[in-house]
Amino acid sequence: MNMNIGLSDILLVSPMIALFLASLVPITAKVLRGNREQNPIITLCQALMGIVIAVGLLVVFGGAGKTAFNNGLIFDGVTQWMGVIALLSAAAAMIMMYENPATTGRQFSELIFLAMSSAVGMLILVSAVDLLMVFIGLEMMSLALYLMIAMSHEEKLSKEAALKYFILGSFASALFLYGVAFIFGTTGNTNILSFMENAADLIQTSRLFLFGMVFVVLGFCFKVSIAPFHAWTPDVYQGAPTPHTAFMATAVKTVSFAAFLRVIATRSLVGSEHLFDMLQWLAVITMIVGNTAAILQNNLKRMLAYSSIAHSGYILVGVITAGVSDDAAFGASGVIFYLLSYGLMTLGAFAIASMLEKSENHIVNVDDLAGFAKQRPMIALCMTVFLLSLTGIPPTLGFFGKFYLFNAAIGEGLMWLAIWGMISSVISVYYYLRPIVVMYMKEGQADVAEHSLNATTVTVVVMAIAILFLGFVSGPLFTAVEKSLL
Repeated sequence: MNMNIGLSDILLVSPMIALFLASLVPITAKVLRGNREQNPIITLCQALMGIVIAVGLLVVFGGAGKTAFNNGLIFDGVTQWMGVIALLSAAAAMIMMYENPATTGRQFSELIFLAMSSAVGMLILVSAVDLLMVFIGLEMMSLALYLMIAMSHEEKLSKEAALKYFILGSFASALFLYGVAFIFGTTGNTNILSFMENAADLIQTSRLFLFGMVFVVLGFCFKVSIAPFHAWTPDVYQGAPTPHTAFMATAVKTVSFAAFLRVIATRSLVGSEHLFDMLQWLAVITMIVGNTAAILQNNLKRMLAYSSIAHSGYILVGVITAGVSDDAAFGASGVIFYLLSYGLMTLGAFAIASMLEKSENHIVNVDDLAGFAKQRPMIALCMTVFLLSLTGIPPTLGFFGKFYLFNAAIGEGLMWLAIWGMISSVISVYYYLRPIVVMYMKEGQADVAEHSLNATTVTVVVMAIAILFLGFVSGPLFTAVEKSLL
């Protein structure tokens, strides 16, 4: 294979290079200081500066549909939007890491290095159109995450979470790679662009190709918590430090769905009715399992974990729609728009959970929010905005996210998926309104932790304002997303 690397290739991957170089700064500073931690605020600023530069480069050089490294990476609208959402989610999670007792203090430089390395893997994943590049991106992102969770100051749950995540994540990667091997054996190629044209025919004529596609899809289902491959999610989300949970629930989910979307966009679903039916049923089961299990939870992080599973089901509806639609841009833009709204509201909810943790071993239950509205009215109001948006109540961004997603599904004749999505949203009203009722209607002494939380507070307020503001300009925003994909 002829591999000529030109200046254009280097410019296209410059966001990844910028992130990698920025990740080395804090850890190098620590080495030069004789293994003494520099001021955490300096470490955080260095990381945020790297992310700002990477986002800028992604906006400037991405989005034109150019390919790099022998068609291994593509820089189109999906890369641009999903990459920016993931990087901004990572930035918000790092701000939480700076102020959370389970993550700040010793080894903060190493933690930021790992988070930035994971973000490099994410950028590879969103732009990868070769299945081997997808695998490299997945592993780079995941290996850094396993270490990040295990590094928590909390001794017991985080170690269990890291081990569970590592074992099940490795199993998912093995499934994915097994599928890639079958696809390569059938087509002699692992590049999605090369077999995209005839994937629908291949999947009808070749059992091995169908087998490979099923395994690739199952590998993604593990990564994005699609039931019944979701069992690791509540345990890992609860056991990991809250900033890491926010990072996994938003940035990791966004880029994994980006890669999933590229594989399904080969229109192989059109050629295989069985794969099409299987994915539809997985979406319905995921929505029901996530929402009904969340009702039973009292632990706030576990409740948000099951909520995250239910939202994976909603997003899968959009992915299926994009996979069978003649106008894939409409379905794909619905997925991107939903991931933007989901990222803002989930990050906000986890940020408030992080603010309530008084020590690394502190467990926050929904009942602990009693009296929170009296003690911290502004933060309680922000939490209300996040929960109402997750429910899908207008005029929040979450409502418009679901509207565009289900509208695209109905347009493709997937009415029953949209109906199940609406029924699931009604079920979710119960557990999303419960914390609001506890905050405003019950007497108690809930308060945020004693240590400084100024940066997290600012982040929470900005995200709550963004959800309301973007809700009012959702039409032009959706149009902008759709235009970038054409």
